[in-house]
Amino acid sequence: MKPTLLVLAAGMGSRYGGLKQLDTLGPNGESIIDYSVYDAIQAGFEKVVFVIRESFAEQFKARFEPHLKGRIETEYVYQELDNLPEGFTLPEGREKPWGTGHAILMAKNSIKGAFAIINADDFYGREAYQTVVDFVETSKEDSEYAMVGYSLDNTLSEHGTVSRGVCETDANENLVNIIERTKIGYLDGKVVYWEGDDVTELTGKEPVSMNFWAFKNSFFTALEDGFLEFLKEKGTELKSEFYFNSLVDKMIKADKATTKVLSSDARWFGVTYQEDKPIVQKSLQTLIENGVYPANLWG
Repeated sequence: MKPTLLVLAAGMGSRYGGLKQLDTLGPNGESIIDYSVYDAIQAGFEKVVFVIRESFAEQFKARFEPHLKGRIETEYVYQELDNLPEGFTLPEGREKPWGTGHAILMAKNSIKGAFAIINADDFYGREAYQTVVDFVETSKEDSEYAMVGYSLDNTLSEHGTVSRGVCETDANENLVNIIERTKIGYLDGKVVYWEGDDVTELTGKEPVSMNFWAFKNSFFTALEDGFLEFLKEKGTELKSEFYFNSLVDKMIKADKATTKVLSSDARWFGVTYQEDKPIVQKSLQTLIENGVYPANLWG
């Protein structure tokens, strides 16, 4: 069975100012999501599920449905604050979403078999989708997951420092640990990270996580159990979030799962701030000129 693509698109893009998921970046009004789904179709994904909010569902569907209809099966699920397991209620004053783990959980009834998750506002490159499809086709263990590891120097910004999860792997390319480095950037042409006043040089080739993961369907059960545990511990807090990668980390350390780090040479780029937009537009134009994409993506 071919995998399903799960697109996390419920965030409103507060730092960006507006629905960046719908922002036009390609020459014919394409958004990053258009390129992501196009790449997924080329790689052999059979279905795409969008996690969105009901408040912008109509606008979102009107934007993507005309292009995707007949090309790939689509479904929409909603991440809402009050969508909680039986016995739990929304704490008064809570406005923050419950996190990426909760977002994925919303798609439990819409996905059969293996699936991959991506952020709506990140461009991952064609090779990454193919790598994930190849993994799903060859991986036999129900508890074997995968993460696309990008070369750190393919994810940096010329406009300041970035925060990245730097991966440590074992001899079998399985994930052992992710170290969050909150301030990585260039210094005198070298890739470094800052910790207070200390500066440490990196090779730039370290694999980093950009939130492109592949899971077997059994992960939904682990998410359900994990979310219940989270709600019991932190459900009354107004800002606490349930992150899927923290759950994976726990599972790895408890020998309940393994995560293969699939190396990708693809260049990642994302739209975090409005200033990023012209850089992304230029990168897409270069890919079109190199024949990777047609100028008019959906013809």
